[in-house]
Amino acid sequence: MAPILQLALDFLDLPRALTVAEEAVRGGVDWLEAGTPLIKSEGLDAVRELKRRWPGKVILADLKTMDAGRFEMESAAKAGARVAGVLGAASDATITECIEVARNYGLEVIVDMIEVADPVQRAREAEAMGADYIGIHTAIDQQMRGQTPFETLARVKEAVGIPVSVAGGINSETAAEAARAGADIIVVGGAIIKSADAERASREIRQAIETQTAVSTELYKRATADTIRPALEAVSTANISDAMHRKGDLPGIRPVYPGIRMAGPALTVRTYPGDWAKPVEAIDKASAGDVLVIDAGGAGPAVWGELATHSALVRGLAGVVVFGAVRDTPEIRELRFPVFSSIVTPTAGEPKGFGELDVPVNIARARIHPGDWIVGDDDGLVVIPRSSAAEVANRAMDVLERENRLRREIEDGSTLSEVAYLRKWEKT
Repeated sequence: MAPILQLALDFLDLPRALTVAEEAVRGGVDWLEAGTPLIKSEGLDAVRELKRRWPGKVILADLKTMDAGRFEMESAAKAGARVAGVLGAASDATITECIEVARNYGLEVIVDMIEVADPVQRAREAEAMGADYIGIHTAIDQQMRGQTPFETLARVKEAVGIPVSVAGGINSETAAEAARAGADIIVVGGAIIKSADAERASREIRQAIETQTAVSTELYKRATADTIRPALEAVSTANISDAMHRKGDLPGIRPVYPGIRMAGPALTVRTYPGDWAKPVEAIDKASAGDVLVIDAGGAGPAVWGELATHSALVRGLAGVVVFGAVRDTPEIRELRFPVFSSIVTPTAGEPKGFGELDVPVNIARARIHPGDWIVGDDDGLVVIPRSSAAEVANRAMDVLERENRLRREIEDGSTLSEVAYLRKWEKT
């Protein structure tokens, strides 16, 4: 028998959750989960409405109970939930209380191992207490750092005899992996709820589960240290700025022609206005895919032009950023090489040889270190610290994916203020 496909409705607004659930049910999801954000925002009315609309579906209330087990489980059962969740990190007393009250109301209990230090041992203990299900769950914030639940799933599955659920960034490719690893319930959130076509997304994931064969997808993946570049090339600087809480931009530095897209780790250069010796030397030192970041003091004359651009292009560099002046912009435009600068001038400087390579530089009020990631497009530039590049790439992809869903809802006749529920969430 194929694993159960559970849809995690992690929304803040019930009408949007219901719209996506309607599409996903047509696509073949089995269980409907009132996600924790939805319950926190809308209360158990979310469970009641899901049960009213789909009385034949199992409704799971993702309460993440940590205390007051009797009160929360009883409330969920009375609202129409068939399954409700308690955290494995809760005390034995709380978990036992949840299980005892659940028996009185025909409710089943899943014990969620999110952030539990020893999930195998805790799963055994939860089973002994009478839990109905064990949940293996990689937290969203951990997913953004490249973590997955599958290794833990395999170990827990071997340790217990009750059904095991798995959640954490699962898409139409990794759903097959979850099925092969023995998951009894496969929980999918973003790969369905952020899709412009939730019905199709659900159907593809159902196919992957039943055939245990991955269905290729370009979205809903998590970047690692080895896959940062394609992720950053897929998103915009606006997506990245949103992911970084509206930070990271380099104001005043603009592309020298439209249509530029650029992403790569920084090779930094400090020079003096007009001294183009170190920038040219940096081309020889750079690796393919690097972005030269040149601090020329924000002043002219030019330290970069057509010949430097041609050399960088041949070397396979991803682009150049000049806090200072460039020239030969018509030729650079014809070469289609990404160049960003704060000044354009026809006047070149002289190669005097002052400056340093691979040192921290200060550009447009930002401190940039060697190896930090630089991303540029028509909106400008953002800098991402090397230490958090994979996480920021994943969060930027999440922004892009969520916007895809909002765009679809606007095309279907809604408005931006409606899909954002501005009146509900604006500060009062």
